Amino acid sequence: MLQELKDLDPFRADVRAWLGANLPGDWQEKMRGASEEEHVAFQKFWFRRMMEGGYGAPHWPKAWGGGGFSFAQQIVLYEEIARAGAPRLILYFIALHHVPATLLEWGTEEQRRRHLPAVLAGDEIWCQGFSEPNAGSDLASLRTRAERRGDRYVVNGQKTWSSNAHHARYCLLLTRTDPKSSKTRGITYFILDLKTRGVTLRPIKQITGASHFNEIFLDDVEIPAENIVGQENNGWAVAQSTLSSERGLTILELAERMRVGFQLLLRDAQSPAPAGGRLIDDDEIRRRLVDVHVRIQALRFLVNEMLTQVLRGGKAGVEPSIIKIYYSELLRDFTALGVVIGGPGGQHLQDVLMGGGNETGYWMQDYLYSWAWTISGGSTEIQKNIVAERGLKLPREPQPAGAG
Repeated sequence: MLQELKDLDPFRADVRAWLGANLPGDWQEKMRGASEEEHVAFQKFWFRRMMEGGYGAPHWPKAWGGGGFSFAQQIVLYEEIARAGAPRLILYFIALHHVPATLLEWGTEEQRRRHLPAVLAGDEIWCQGFSEPNAGSDLASLRTRAERRGDRYVVNGQKTWSSNAHHARYCLLLTRTDPKSSKTRGITYFILDLKTRGVTLRPIKQITGASHFNEIFLDDVEIPAENIVGQENNGWAVAQSTLSSERGLTILELAERMRVGFQLLLRDAQSPAPAGGRLIDDDEIRRRLVDVHVRIQALRFLVNEMLTQVLRGGKAGVEPSIIKIYYSELLRDFTALGVVIGGPGGQHLQDVLMGGGNETGYWMQDYLYSWAWTISGGSTEIQKNIVAERGLKLPREPQPAGAG
């Protein structure tokens, strides 16, 4: 991949120059300890600024207002964004990645024209209504029911772990429309307007004290039939497009942010310790720092190998699952080391960097949140099953009779 990216050195220089001129130098100072309202306002500001520069939707087709960047250009862009320490567009993640991947492949022309321009204008924030209390990693077990009544569907059920639903207007919703079918059949995919009567949102208080996730309760919610994405009972196929939309670029950005964040660990380890001296002079601390550093380099190698395969026309296979497991475990150990180096003082309540990466230097906050990565986007256990069954061709775990 090195040659493909080296040919883009002029493009990289342009991106780096643009970030240098447009990234507010004090954004971290303003967003450390910012309120929810301040965070939302800044996310909208930064999204508009990125769009003005032509970098807000690099993977979108030009015909729909995106950058139309090549895959190699997108790699360069995400590397530079991470290296510059720019804020993550967390609020727009679903809208920028999952919505276009879904609607461009499965949506109607009316759905595309109604929603895609509004997303790029920054007017629509979206969330995802897939997981349920008893259907998280086993998504095909969802029970939220949609019954057709004339030109509408009446939906009843509950969704959970819906990121930023309290800020969103629309939801990508999976429901069961044929309960007699096997698990992966009889599922229908909808666009849900969260302002519809019968929709109730309840934030979930996390161990960190934040309420990033939400529960969504659906009580006799009416959704027009025109809001179906794809066809009735074919929602499982549509959902695969949604879930495969990131193509590894997100993990590339996260790996680069971790590489940059390692400097925060070194900074704290080299600072005077409460008991005197420096922690970096301790053999055990130094060994753990080396271990984390080497694993970060290995992560970057794994990501580069996967992206090179995609860049040259191949498919990723089970590599995303392997990298997901590797990153989740590394992030946990990385942030745990930060807690150790921070000592008792590092465990006190500190201001959180809103919109930062997963290594903000507030080590207790980072460590507590790192455990979410072993669950979100497919739990570690599910990812190991994927590697075992699809990669190593091991026999599948026996399923109950009638399971999909």
